[in-house]
Amino acid sequence: MNQITVTGMVLAAAPVGEYDRRIVILTKERGKIAAFARGARKPNSALVGVTSPFSFGEFTVYEGRTSYTLVSASISNYFQELRLDVEGAYYGFYFLEFAAYYAREANDETELLKLLYQTLKALVNPKIPNRLIRCIYELRGIAVNGEGPQVFECVCCRDTEREKVFSVGRGGLVCGRCREKCEDGRELLASTLYTLQYIISSPIGKLYTFVVKDEVLKELEEVVTDYLARYLGKRFKSLEILETIMQ
Repeated sequence: MNQITVTGMVLAAAPVGEYDRRIVILTKERGKIAAFARGARKPNSALVGVTSPFSFGEFTVYEGRTSYTLVSASISNYFQELRLDVEGAYYGFYFLEFAAYYAREANDETELLKLLYQTLKALVNPKIPNRLIRCIYELRGIAVNGEGPQVFECVCCRDTEREKVFSVGRGGLVCGRCREKCEDGRELLASTLYTLQYIISSPIGKLYTFVVKDEVLKELEEVVTDYLARYLGKRFKSLEILETIMQ
């Protein structure tokens, strides 16, 4: 077996047997991998803390034929603040589950890992509303995976000048001349459209550097929620719990 060191974040952990734990790690080098942490549930094990969800750092693993075995880890951020905030924690768990759904083994997931890390950093920043963080993460996350909406030109004729509406069914903007081709076009505030464009195109490190007015956030939530409902087609358990506690 080969021993390698990867940079990543623990997405999920589950007990195995009496003392072991199976973890899922989103890594920069190998995409999403599963690793067994032998004895990680023993109180005196060095792997107890490093195998918890949100743990970000370097993981040394043995590479087997069908799975990995965790040897050690050097954690640079546990995101402990999330463990003290029920709402923040469930936002975080949802973001982890979202990443786990999209990530693939042996795939280049550098962008997704960077997005996840920056998003969790934003969650512990009280200046940015969690609702806005969710919109940014969902929209950029689906864009990273090649399924984002077209927000810079008409999806039908590629016009960039005429006034446009947003169509979930068409997958983005539709200009006035092509509007008759869609039945669900909705007009957006100029600030909402700019926000969509900024989220799609900006460097990930600059995504969480702004806030928006309430009316913009409301439109943003509606657009992103409807878009994901159409193109993602999956409900996440952590999101259902989050929406329950926020009612």
